[in-house]
Amino acid sequence: MVDDMLGTPSAVRDAERWTAHNYHPLPVVISSAEGTAVTDIDGRRYLDFLAGYSALNFGHRHPTLIAAAHAQLDRLTLTSRAFVHDQFADFCRELAELCGKDMVLPMNTGAEAVETAIKVARKWGYRVKGVPDGQATIVVAEGNFHGRTTTIVSFSTDSDARDDFGPYTPGFKVVPYGDLAALAEAVDDTTVAVLIEPIQGEQGVVVPPAGYLTGVRQLCTERNVLFLADEIQSGLGRTGRTFACDHENVVPDMYLLGKALGGGIVPVSAVAANRDVLGVLRPGEHGSTFGGNPLACAVAIEVVRLLATGEFQRRSAELGAHLHAALEKLVGQGLVAVRGRGLWAGLDIDPALMTGREACERLAERGILAKDTHGSTIRLAPPLVVTVEELDHAVEQLAAVLRQA
Repeated sequence: MVDDMLGTPSAVRDAERWTAHNYHPLPVVISSAEGTAVTDIDGRRYLDFLAGYSALNFGHRHPTLIAAAHAQLDRLTLTSRAFVHDQFADFCRELAELCGKDMVLPMNTGAEAVETAIKVARKWGYRVKGVPDGQATIVVAEGNFHGRTTTIVSFSTDSDARDDFGPYTPGFKVVPYGDLAALAEAVDDTTVAVLIEPIQGEQGVVVPPAGYLTGVRQLCTERNVLFLADEIQSGLGRTGRTFACDHENVVPDMYLLGKALGGGIVPVSAVAANRDVLGVLRPGEHGSTFGGNPLACAVAIEVVRLLATGEFQRRSAELGAHLHAALEKLVGQGLVAVRGRGLWAGLDIDPALMTGREACERLAERGILAKDTHGSTIRLAPPLVVTVEELDHAVEQLAAVLRQA
């Protein structure tokens, strides 16, 4: 079929014409979706193995979540936090219980959750720990990705995210990821928090050494420092447990959540912590017009209830083991390394064969959608409703791409 007979090239050109080029998407124009599959405007079907960077853990248009959204749309969508609505308390309570924490503070985006955590940690440091005003520091890890606000990119080590956006916000110390000795050396009397991803997603699904999270927890406890776990991508079932921290039976002082919390329907984020941490905030000190809105809460309540069954964590663990076993067979056959946990994998392609972008373009031609990062690395994160047959098909297509390189 000639390209001009298709709608995709024209739609891609229009998108390029009318939007800022802050993304470089694959030339796929999606018009509908269900479960693990999406369909483009020309009727071609793909398996979605990115799942909205884990925002679609429950698949596209999960019927329970769609029903909750439809029901709430007919009743109430926004009040602002100037008033209390009838979905708010249930959402906060059920999410707090899932996290094993006293309370939550809802926002909208993952970056807002990170900004919330930073502000709370600093305020806790001044009001509770006794750090002199204006001197609070937070220790973070190299290779981090916590969002794109000006404060967050101030402590990014990714030049694409950071360069030309200064002047940068002070108050952060960067140490190598997975290095407990460097972390211990960086923590001092001004340190109010350690902020890390239990698994670094954007960096290429990098899993830290065994015992690292346990060591972070112990260090933070000993030094009277808050442990902030950014589980925005890694949490809510993605790695085979509710939280990635669960793999080492570690409980941080604060969970930072987002993406899957909105079920792929609405942006929902939150931080969850105990009263002695979140209780430092007073009315007027932090907020959001849309944070904790009725539509978001109605959907997120059902997300929490799906997770409370444990079904999706089990699926991720069992199907993830199957996926990783299949991917490991491709190491030495075009793949240099495979990393990850649960239904989350980072694949390093031999750079002599192709870039990650080229690999994703070739996979898309074969009906598999994935995302590249950092040169020759690609990420796979299928919805947790994926089947064994779909996983095997995706791996077969990847193997074919590698063979034909």
